[in-house]
Amino acid sequence: MRDITQNIGTVLAIAPAVQTATVNGAPIDTTNFESAAIVISTGAIVGAGNFTAKIQDSQDGTNFADVAAQFLVGSLPAALAASSTYKQGYLGAARYIRAVLTLNSGTSIAAGAVAVLGNPKVAPVA
Repeated sequence: MRDITQNIGTVLAIAPAVQTATVNGAPIDTTNFESAAIVISTGAIVGAGNFTAKIQDSQDGTNFADVAAQFLVGSLPAALAASSTYKQGYLGAARYIRAVLTLNSGTSIAAGAVAVLGNPKVAPVA
């Protein structure tokens, strides 16, 4: 078994919490890395909460847009399920990415997201 911790960065994208509305995650700066993915974890769903997830990108960390399918690896479900984990890779060239959880209907979901950054330009990663 090999250690990967010195070759990846992890950044909190959406703090784990009971989400009751659409959540735009924090901007994740990918400057010192050559690959990125978003990992979403869910817990309980209350009141038939129907949420979808997506990745957006930005050159300036302020103006975000949905990432085109050609720059995504893997897919996210049409609706997040309870007690599940999902991942999606990013192949675009924008400096910033973020996770977005969109409330489509219902009440809430317990969820959070982490960005995993790989192929660092300088290793080991602190």
